[in-house]
Amino acid sequence: MDGCSGDRPARLTAPEPNGVPTVPSPAFPRPAVGAGRAVSPAAPGVPSHRREPTRVDPEGTQPMTAHHDHLPGGGPAGLRVVVVGATGNMGTALVRALGEEPAVATVLGLARRQPDWHPPKTTWATVDLAAGRDGVAGSPADPVRQELIEYFRGADAVVHLAWLFQPTRDPTVTWRTNVLGTLRVLDAAAAATVPALVYASSVGAYAPGPKDRAVDESWPTHGWPAAAYSREKAYVERALDGFEERHPELRVVRLRPGFVFQRRSATQQRRLFAGPLVPGRLVRPGLLPAVPDLPGLRFQALHAEDAAEAYRLAVLRPVRGPFNLAADPWVDATLLARLLRTRVVRMPSSPVRGALAAAWRCRLVPASPELFDTVLRLPMMDTTRAREELGWSPRYSAEEALAEFLEGLRHGAGMPTAPLASRARGGRLREAATGVGGRP
Repeated sequence: MDGCSGDRPARLTAPEPNGVPTVPSPAFPRPAVGAGRAVSPAAPGVPSHRREPTRVDPEGTQPMTAHHDHLPGGGPAGLRVVVVGATGNMGTALVRALGEEPAVATVLGLARRQPDWHPPKTTWATVDLAAGRDGVAGSPADPVRQELIEYFRGADAVVHLAWLFQPTRDPTVTWRTNVLGTLRVLDAAAAATVPALVYASSVGAYAPGPKDRAVDESWPTHGWPAAAYSREKAYVERALDGFEERHPELRVVRLRPGFVFQRRSATQQRRLFAGPLVPGRLVRPGLLPAVPDLPGLRFQALHAEDAAEAYRLAVLRPVRGPFNLAADPWVDATLLARLLRTRVVRMPSSPVRGALAAAWRCRLVPASPELFDTVLRLPMMDTTRAREELGWSPRYSAEEALAEFLEGLRHGAGMPTAPLASRARGGRLREAATGVGGRP
């Protein structure tokens, strides 16, 4: 299928081993949408500024009021939302969206480092999800758990976005934040009796799947075990299965976006995946001689503002379970070549992977070859459930999101938070001193 096509093929549900239909887990009800129906990229959606704000109860069925009648010091009643990991690519977009939402009274942004950024309705606090001893993570003796309980107490919803991509060379570091830190968030949310938890899962949680057909939310979330990112996303999905069974009173939503781009995140994503040796001007249109067309090089993307809209809706609307998020068209070598004004050259993936593996071993790039393998195996996602049940419709196409990202990359764009800073302290020399994937 042409990655620039506006039509989407019929979606797939989970495979049926030995001819026996796969039974969805109770935590993952199969979306009640028409299987086999193509989804139009122009599916209607009501603009966010025209939607009436909705509050939902912990059971996800009836309207509810906020936990508090008035804000401290006076002010209109409204929802209190806590965003864990509020200073990164997704977090900053969501904080902006919540600040514009009339139903939200206050936003508490939690991050490892306090930003020099003051969006409306938002206060900041610092917390390190990886602090403390591994053996007590989530237990009553865990000081981070106690800290989170205090931050979550009285909240109407917690949105958990915090995630470490680096260091790829030391997966025990990412494990402490991504897995043990998430377990702390889950346990604290239950202990603080938070009505709703929205978790940032990912297309990376999915097992390898087709590139020519779209799969729905019942596709297995086993990840790709060779890559720490995918392995950790899959582990958290299993942890959420058990958590939902133990806490049916808590409304849990899992959002599984494709690649999320915006102009402000360009420098951060360059640091995370390309490293200090790749100049931004390299993506200037017409400069690259070609884009390689590799087997499996097809993925989905969306703009951070559209992803933030889905999180906003998940906070406000009476929904549960997983939702795929992506914009049209599908991204392939042809689309990338058009953005970069260059040609496409078909080639096998092994030479590219070999070069990436050599560069990673020499500490020239921070992205591991296993992450490259994961991208080539990601399934294409069907977003029918998000459009029909969540009421979500992206404003930006995937091509527009990528074009904005590339423009930001050329100009070193960022914003005043530690993850998105346009220039880290010490510049690229400091980046190189971290071991290029050796430290967060």
